[in-house]
This record gives sequence, structure tokens and C-alpha cells, in this order.
Amino acid sequence: MLDRVEKELFAMQDLSYKEFHAALMPTISPDVIIGVRTPALRKYAKTFAKSEDADVFMKELPHRYYEENNLHGFILCESKDIDFCLEKLDEFLPYIDNWATCDMLRPKVFKKNPERLLPFIDKWFTSGETYTVRYAIGMLLSYFLDEEFKPEYPARVASIVSEEYYVQMMQAWYFATALAKQWDAVIPFIERKCMPKWVHNKTIQKSVESYRLTTEQKEYLRTFRIS
Repeated sequence: MLDRVEKELFAMQDLSYKEFHAALMPTISPDVIIGVRTPALRKYAKTFAKSEDADVFMKELPHRYYEENNLHGFILCESKDIDFCLEKLDEFLPYIDNWATCDMLRPKVFKKNPERLLPFIDKWFTSGETYTVRYAIGMLLSYFLDEEFKPEYPARVASIVSEEYYVQMMQAWYFATALAKQWDAVIPFIERKCMPKWVHNKTIQKSVESYRLTTEQKEYLRTFRIS
């Protein structure tokens, strides 16, 4: 079955796309990138997810190729069973080794049951794994900045101290988005300068570049840059 999956993935290979995509992901070797365009892989995953082989495939960790990791992720995204999805996701996260696979993991079932994520988010925050921590922040960004928002969520993100670029960038992305959606509750984190310098300044940069904040808000944020 695994040989068949690899054969079918290579049948969709686009070498020019492989070269382009490899340049975007410096954390993984180009040798493990086949070069399958995302729409083709997503379409393949929709069919594959319905087969009995999908469960067998997801148990075979770690995967060899980048596209196999993404296939695994797209299968989870198709799941309608939140218990199954969370269990398999928790098993899979430690094997993620790049930002793209991490950020595409947005199972549809989470939209209807965001509160079920919270115990797992707490666990992922303390994992010590770069992309597991990044994923935890991404979950708060995706599902807990609107009706489900609570002030303790940005406090949790602000408390993370990491030297990992891909964690710090997600922290900044989270706060830039949070400022656009929950300005009054989030601006004190900027005013108090309670985050690491790089994350603080990157948050301001991304916010100033955003179309979702007013000119006045952007000017106010600029006054808090740390030199």
C-alpha cells in the first residue's frame, strides 16, 4: 500500500513546483519533496481518506516524503469524528518538520467544536516541539479570536519564550491578528512590552502592514517600537 501511495504521488510530480516549493522550506531537504501541487494533493486525499488504507497509512510514522505528511494532514482535515481527529493529530504533530504542513492542518470538524481543542492546546504549548508549539498558537489564532475569545489566551501566547524562528513568527502573527479583532483586550500587551523584543517588534510591523487597522491605531503602535 505504501509503495502504491508513493507511486501515485510521483505520478503527480511537477519538478518546477518542487524547485519553487523547496526554496520556501529551508528546514527540510529538497530530496524529500516530490513536487505535488496542493490542489492535486488535496483532491487525491479526499478520495484516499474514504479508503481502508487511510488508517493504515496514518499509522506508518514517520513518513518519508513531505507530500506524505501533507497527505496525512489532508486526511485529518476530512475527518468528521472529532475524537478520532484529535487522537490522530496528537500522534502526528511530533513528526511535523516544517511550517507549511503545520499551517495547513485545519480540520473542518474543529469549527463546530472549538472548546474540545482547549485541553490539547494546553498540552501542545508545553511540548517543547517547535511545530507543535506553533500549531497550538495557530489553533488559538484560528478558533479563539472571535466569540470564543478570552483574555487569558493572548496572555498564554505572550508567556512563550522561544528562540525558534517559526514559533516567534507565529506569536507575532497571532498578536497582529488579535489586535485587529480584539484591540482593547490585546493592546495592553504591546503597551507593557511584555514579549521578547523580536516578537514585539514583528507584531508591530505586521500590524502596521495590515489593512484591518486604522491609521490612528498604526501610528499608536509605532510609538511602542523597541530599538
